[in-house]
Amino acid sequence: MNYYKILEVDRNASPEVIEKAYKTLAKKYHPDLQESNMKQEAEEKLKLINEAYETLSNPNSRAEYDVTLNQNEISEEELYKLTQENQNLYNELNNLRNNANTTYNNKTNNISYDEKFQDEQERQNQYEKQLEYENQIQQAREKAYHDAYIQDLKNRGYKIKYKKTPKDYIKNFTALFITIIILFLLWQIPFIHNFFIKLFEENPLLQTIFNLFN
Repeated sequence: MNYYKILEVDRNASPEVIEKAYKTLAKKYHPDLQESNMKQEAEEKLKLINEAYETLSNPNSRAEYDVTLNQNEISEEELYKLTQENQNLYNELNNLRNNANTTYNNKTNNISYDEKFQDEQERQNQYEKQLEYENQIQQAREKAYHDAYIQDLKNRGYKIKYKKTPKDYIKNFTALFITIIILFLLWQIPFIHNFFIKLFEENPLLQTIFNLFN
């Protein structure tokens, strides 16, 4: 769903343009201004308009939406380029298959069962390597598009915020736990323990702060 198309504005539209477009469309599709047979359709349209404006009027949510939209939409030139690259990969893969089939057919009448099995395994390995190579290219391309768009957003003044995943929380908790363990072990070393005790006794500021919490 393209919120920019719903509000009938350009991807680079300013907040003022977006607000003006929203007010115009909200008035145009207000159910009270529609004929009875058009009210339900107008209500659905207005719901989408409100949803689009709520997202695009907030700089943070708009930046996040732009990242998602960019991952799902590419220009016609990029689409043509990707199509050509994919077609080339497809042709190369077909050539590998055809060459493997030709080699296999030529050997069929002159090789043992074990050799046939090994040859089939080799063909399967080549096919899997080709698929892996194709996936790596696709992932690298998607990452390049994503990184370039993120950098463009930063250059335009957007602040990019990422939602933390459970994996991030686990990582942070693990780091905190390890830090506490290290500090505890260091505290058990006599000269470090004595150093901090002496530092505390000679520092009135630390004593004052400590007393505030006791």
